[in-house]
Amino acid sequence: MKIAIIGYGKMGKEIEQIAISRGHEIGLIIDQNNSNELCSEQLTDIDVAIEFTNPDSAYNNYLECFKANVPVVSGTTGWLDKMENVKDYCQKGNGFFYASNFSLGVNLFFELNKKLAKLMAPFSEYNVDMEEIHHIHKLDSPSGTALTLADGILENHPKKDKWIEASSMKEDELSILAKRHGAVPGTHSITWHSEVDEISIQHQAYSRKGFALGAVLAAEFMPEKSGFYGMNDLLQL
Repeated sequence: MKIAIIGYGKMGKEIEQIAISRGHEIGLIIDQNNSNELCSEQLTDIDVAIEFTNPDSAYNNYLECFKANVPVVSGTTGWLDKMENVKDYCQKGNGFFYASNFSLGVNLFFELNKKLAKLMAPFSEYNVDMEEIHHIHKLDSPSGTALTLADGILENHPKKDKWIEASSMKEDELSILAKRHGAVPGTHSITWHSEVDEISIQHQAYSRKGFALGAVLAAEFMPEKSGFYGMNDLLQL
C-alpha cells in the first residue's frame, strides 16, 4: 500500500517508521515546507493519506485529498466545527476515518468511561471531574481525547449537560482541568467522588507508538472505502 503522510512532526515520523515496518511504501510526505505539493497530481498513486497537522490546515488538507479520491485517516483535533461538512463529502463517495485518539488502550478506556458513567447515574451523592495532561506543544485545550471522554459522560449521566474548562461544583457542569507539562504524551484521569470515597479511572500513554500504530491500522482499513469511520469500526467495539 502506498501512503501519503501529511504532517511530518514527531507523530508523522513515528507513523513513517511503523508503516515501513509493516511493508508499506511512503509515496508522499507533506510538511509546512512543501504544503503546495498536496494536490491531485502528487496524490495520483496514493492509496490512503494519514493526516496529523493542526486545526488551521486540517480541513483544507482533507479537501485536497477528496479532490483526488484519496481516503483520509486523520488524528488532528480542534477542527470539529467543520465535521458536518466532512460528513457531507463522505456521503458523496469520499472516505474519511477520524479518531481523537488512535490508541487501542484509549478506545477501550472510552468504553469503560461510558459504562462507569451509566453505572454512577443513579447515585446523586457522587460528582465527577476530569484532568488531562499533555506536552507543552499540544495546540488544543482540552484535548480531543478529553472531549470524547466528556461526551461519553454527558451522554450517559442525566445530571451533566455541559463541560467547562475550569473547576466547577455546579451539578450540571463537568469540570475539565487541562495541564501542559514537559513532554507528557497524554494522561487522562476521571474521578467520581463523594464525601466518603472516590472512584478513579486513568489512561496514561508512555509514548506515541501506540497512537502511530493505530493510525497505520486505520490506513490499512481504508483503501477503496467510502463513508465516515472511526475506531469502533476498526476494533468492532
